[in-house]
Amino acid sequence: MVRGPAEVTSWSPSKLSGLDDDTLARITDLYARDPLLSLRLVDALMADSIAAEQGGAMAQSMTAGQSTAAAPAGAYAETVRAAAGFLRQEDGPQVAVFDTTGWDTHANEGAAEGQLAGRLAALDKGLATLKEQLGPVWKDTAVLLVTEFGRTAAINGTRGTDHGTATMAFLLGGAVAGGRVIADWPGLSSRALYQGRDLMPTLDLRCVLKGVMAEHLQIPARALEATVFADSARARALRGLIRS
Repeated sequence: MVRGPAEVTSWSPSKLSGLDDDTLARITDLYARDPLLSLRLVDALMADSIAAEQGGAMAQSMTAGQSTAAAPAGAYAETVRAAAGFLRQEDGPQVAVFDTTGWDTHANEGAAEGQLAGRLAALDKGLATLKEQLGPVWKDTAVLLVTEFGRTAAINGTRGTDHGTATMAFLLGGAVAGGRVIADWPGLSSRALYQGRDLMPTLDLRCVLKGVMAEHLQIPARALEATVFADSARARALRGLIRS
């Protein structure tokens, strides 16, 4: 979804300490005669400045005395604050993409408590932070949460779940016509499972992505089927996902 000829800006929290003014001045002077590197340095400094205004040092300021469960929440908050800073700009990007890690719960997954519950709580807090930081822009925002694959329906021998097939996606935001579940629930009986182990897929994720892109970003159907998702005419866009 982020491949193509359009220029994009990327940013990620740095694990290194910040450069002092003298070092930065020397690097700027070193890159000055190279048109590509000098431009990229300016872009990077601008992106870092925007992120810093949103409290980009949050994760770095976390004390060693905090629990490890608090670390994902701090990292999410830092990332979404930076994303909100870019999206709030009048001449800024229309789309932001960021990822979260730690969902490969093959062992000791837990239920109401455990690593999965901790990750979900951090994700929940991160989304609340995004809504707060976007402010009035939230009413025009659609946020789509997707994953590459699901987990098995049954627990494995190490109290976790292995890679599965079907899963769910979440769509939220002020622009979304929400408050509902769109699904053909196949059930979890042994006969209903895909290959006897996974939740049965019932909806192509491209249908959801196409629906959001068509209604929210006004991308023509022909471009969605020929360019964005090539040869995907059979995956028809879901309609009515975005408020009219």
